[in-house]
Amino acid sequence: MEALAHFIDWANDLLSPVLVIGLLGAGVFLTLRLGFIQVRRLAHGFAVTSGKYDDPNEPGDVSHFQALTTALSATVGIGNIAGVALAIHWGGPGALFWMWMTALLGMATKYSEVTLAQYYRVNIEGGKAWEGSVAGGPMYYIEKGMKEVYGWNWKPVAVFFAFMLMLTSFMTGNAIQANTIATEVASNFGVATWITGLVTATLVGIVIIGGIKRIGAVTGILAPVMAGLYVVSALFILILNAGAVPAALGRIIVEAFTPTAGVAGTGIGLFLVTMRYGVQRGLFSNEAGQGSAPIAHSAAKTDEPVSEGVVALLEPFIDTIVICTTTGLVIVATGVFDAKVPTTIPLNDNNISYLEIDPTGNYDSIRAPERLEVREGIPVVEGDEDARFAYFDVPVDTLYLDEDHTTVFSGVIFPSEGVARDASGQEYDALYGNAVKNSAPLTSLGFQRGLEPVGLAPLGRWVVLICVFLFAISTAISWSYYGDRCANYLFGKRAILPYKMVFLIMHFLGAVVAVTTIWDIGDVALSLVTLPNVITLVLLSGLLSRITKSYFERKPWLENAQVRARLRAEKKAKNEAR
Repeated sequence: MEALAHFIDWANDLLSPVLVIGLLGAGVFLTLRLGFIQVRRLAHGFAVTSGKYDDPNEPGDVSHFQALTTALSATVGIGNIAGVALAIHWGGPGALFWMWMTALLGMATKYSEVTLAQYYRVNIEGGKAWEGSVAGGPMYYIEKGMKEVYGWNWKPVAVFFAFMLMLTSFMTGNAIQANTIATEVASNFGVATWITGLVTATLVGIVIIGGIKRIGAVTGILAPVMAGLYVVSALFILILNAGAVPAALGRIIVEAFTPTAGVAGTGIGLFLVTMRYGVQRGLFSNEAGQGSAPIAHSAAKTDEPVSEGVVALLEPFIDTIVICTTTGLVIVATGVFDAKVPTTIPLNDNNISYLEIDPTGNYDSIRAPERLEVREGIPVVEGDEDARFAYFDVPVDTLYLDEDHTTVFSGVIFPSEGVARDASGQEYDALYGNAVKNSAPLTSLGFQRGLEPVGLAPLGRWVVLICVFLFAISTAISWSYYGDRCANYLFGKRAILPYKMVFLIMHFLGAVVAVTTIWDIGDVALSLVTLPNVITLVLLSGLLSRITKSYFERKPWLENAQVRARLRAEKKAKNEAR
């Protein structure tokens, strides 16, 4: 198992920079090739999403709005709560600026992959409700598009994409979400993880067994509600702390180009470090270029691929420009991003590390010592007075025996055993100290502190907890559809129902077992599917440009508006005649 973990770490380290360069490069290329379509056609995207051009007689399973909310249910998730906090923790406030830039480029990428997925989607003849009537996604335009445009047989690449994305749907899109909910419920309410897993698997199963029409109906309500709850709460906090918002925005922009440091001591004066963390978290938050969202958008009722492409370019805007920005501003404006607060530190926690400060002021990780002496609460790494005991890679200055920090600890910590012993031989499996927060707990702290002026600090924790639950459930629901379209591509529609059963089993298992390795495997799989997808988008950009130009020259949405007006008039006349 340890060898597997080392291999996965090696693969992630190798693929991560390639992935970032590939996604950013494709985003820049497609933005230029399509003439900044994400800016010029943003308003048209909102108009199509509103339903004013919907024709219910066109092929597909769900409306433009439901296709968008299904895709958003997958992208708006834990990354919006935890991912922004991670970026600021490591890259400093300036990382949020680079998340914005990544989203702007990602809008062009998302438009491109969804338009092509719609263009090459296929019909499913005689499909039952849970099978759907259409199927689309990168596997179809990788196979059919490369054959049509270049005469190349890229079917093996398409099969590889579909298999790896199906694998990812079981893991990152499902098991991780179940584990997030189960561990949060267990830590807050003491409910056994298997009980939570059984409940959430049942909820997910009730939705996904009905196919994309039921998924679209549920996400059409769930996505706006959960995003609205989160954004409205964050905006309320920003209004309460309005005086700190301009300074926070200024700091974000200034530190994007002249960074001081991430909370964890990285990036002092290093522009590329801040940029890297912002770009990585931005890419993984809005999922542009990963090839997952086009599968949901392929189900939209339309015979004009571009009409769904302009809907899809709204995703990175909503996900990153709106939701991630509110998270980042709350964290920076409330000052929690570098605040040390009273924290319980389990001594077997993987977030414990040992650091030394280099001449530039950065922290460098060092190997955990066999024993760590603590004198009057001060950790001292034997033989290295510059070394530090750290939590989330930030030094903890003093260690205590109690939550109230009244009694300092003196004794020895044994990192390999995950225990501490005092002079009398008394053992402790946890100590206490002032430490920084990271990931979702950091965002939760920002919400709590932001609501303190009106005495509603406890409510902040509940808002984040409820949103973690809703975001994780909705992500699992949407990812089930991504995986079942891959199963249909690989094995035919007879594989769809068995896939759903396995998906629910994996959901339950994800809730009750440790998923660190599963998360890492999912990251590798996601990297491996993203690279062939963005390469294909660049190679098919000529076709994409012609499709786009034709659509905006013909203006077919005007005809759809007339059809919709006629249908509404007919419906009104029938109602009046009753």
